[in-house]
Amino acid sequence: MSDSRVQRRRRFLVCEPRHFAVQYAINPWMHPDTHVDVDLAHDQWQTLIRAYETHGHTIDAVEPVPGLPDMVFAANSAVVVGGRVFGSLFHAPERRPESTHYDLWFTTAGYDVHRPAAVCEGEGDLVWTGRYVLAGTGFRTTREAHREVQEFFGHPVISLTLVDPHFYHLDTALFVLDDSEGNNNIVYYPEAFSAGSRAVLARLYPDAVLATRDDAMAFGLNSVSDGRHVFIAPQAEALAVRLDDHGYVPVPVDLSEFHKAGGGIKCCTQEIRS
Repeated sequence: MSDSRVQRRRRFLVCEPRHFAVQYAINPWMHPDTHVDVDLAHDQWQTLIRAYETHGHTIDAVEPVPGLPDMVFAANSAVVVGGRVFGSLFHAPERRPESTHYDLWFTTAGYDVHRPAAVCEGEGDLVWTGRYVLAGTGFRTTREAHREVQEFFGHPVISLTLVDPHFYHLDTALFVLDDSEGNNNIVYYPEAFSAGSRAVLARLYPDAVLATRDDAMAFGLNSVSDGRHVFIAPQAEALAVRLDDHGYVPVPVDLSEFHKAGGGIKCCTQEIRS
């Protein structure tokens, strides 16, 4: 079945973890007394970049800034659809300065950046499916931002409520397997969502791949798919087997050092959609 899955080449924006550390606690994974092996984190990140490049994807990089340890989590900086950039306004004051540096990268690259009026954390909570935007709320991004996103992009926005603080961003509980017409599908962990949101997802995606709590706690839902290959945490072994059964090709990449800050593969990856 894997022969029927079609890869689409992607363009990703990343940020080297030169200053990565756990210096504050803004989610249940973070403990300021946690030791971070910066060299290991850098090696793991480089492995991710090589994996993307080996599979034909294009990589752009923003320069890391001292004093911004979470800047490596590029996905939170914006959401880009059709060459239009909707920027970020972080919930945590510690992260708000990151937006300025990402905005500068985008404007220098020739993009106009919309600055949100409401709290919004980019692809952390805004997932483009190819047809509409799935939008998380409950811990970070607000419903007011969801309305702002719909007005900006002119695409329908489906609001989903997250209820488990371990899955504080939508991209820790759900990812898109394929955003192409006719093959659109997702993977998600149902118990991360409110009852109403679970019903919405079941109606929109009756053939979705469902993940377990073990998959989710292993950051298996913080994955990146190109329509054929799924770059996934190796700790999510059971989910990788299910993806293989569905015809996808798991590409294990260990970013376990970043789990200490509540991040993983997708958190480190901003997709630029032209």
